Amino acid sequence: MQSAQTLLAELVDYAGLFPPAKLDMATAVANYNAYVACEHNWMLGRLIVPLSRLDEFESESRTLLPTDENAMPWMISALLPPVGEGDLDAAFDRIDQFNESHSAPERGLALIDTVELKAATASMIDDAIDAIPEGVTPFFEIPTGADPRGMVAALSGTGARAKIRTGGVEPEMIPLTRDVLNFILACAGARVAFKATAGLHHPIRKVYPLTYESDAPRGLMHGYINVFLAATVVYTELANEADAAAILDEENADAFTFADDRVTWRDLTIDAERLALGREEFALSFGSCSFEEPVADATHLQLI
Repeated sequence: MQSAQTLLAELVDYAGLFPPAKLDMATAVANYNAYVACEHNWMLGRLIVPLSRLDEFESESRTLLPTDENAMPWMISALLPPVGEGDLDAAFDRIDQFNESHSAPERGLALIDTVELKAATASMIDDAIDAIPEGVTPFFEIPTGADPRGMVAALSGTGARAKIRTGGVEPEMIPLTRDVLNFILACAGARVAFKATAGLHHPIRKVYPLTYESDAPRGLMHGYINVFLAATVVYTELANEADAAAILDEENADAFTFADDRVTWRDLTIDAERLALGREEFALSFGSCSFEEPVADATHLQLI
């Protein structure tokens, strides 16, 4: 279905190095290489790699990166230290060196075009943006639980983007629906695009285990369909705050109906044009330590 493909295209940034999977570099790189070649590769976004582990990444990916000059490079998002805890100039010198090296097919094609980092205040965002070179798009993680508007406003008009943490390995790490909605509303009001990270392995909001251990804690996890459709209706001004909150809280998969030209949530119809606009301009992707779980769940719901 075209609407499902629009919603899911390049949706999942693979973060296999991070909890709860927390894979070693060799395994994460081998997985990404397999996902690039699989039938659902159109759902795959960037590979998330900490800047501090770029040397290790280069070592483990040496025989896997594409070497055909006509091939697409592996797209990498580098995770930087929080603003104020590292040398940004040195970080971008390392990124520039990496990109120059991996622009040559014989070295394996790869490109760092986005970075992700935390900032504690709007003024720290302002200072960091001044240090970020052209050609690299930053995503600043905005803390949940407080009014996000000031920090999001600091991103407006700069080309920088926001990031929200939507879960974690303990129940208390999952933000409230109100906090997620406040973030989406702030980003939409400032016309700042965003990505999510953590806790969106599954399409529909539901109680799931939060790690892969047999005795794992369980929590009410946000769903990626919930979050990205709620963001779309807010950004395109299709629904009010109450409807957006209800979409975020929806736990019944049957409440969502996908057709070629639209998605319907209960009595609300999101047409293909709005859906494409929301994905292309606003709700961009989410980081997940698993690519296979989002694909398997989408398959189970007969979306793909």
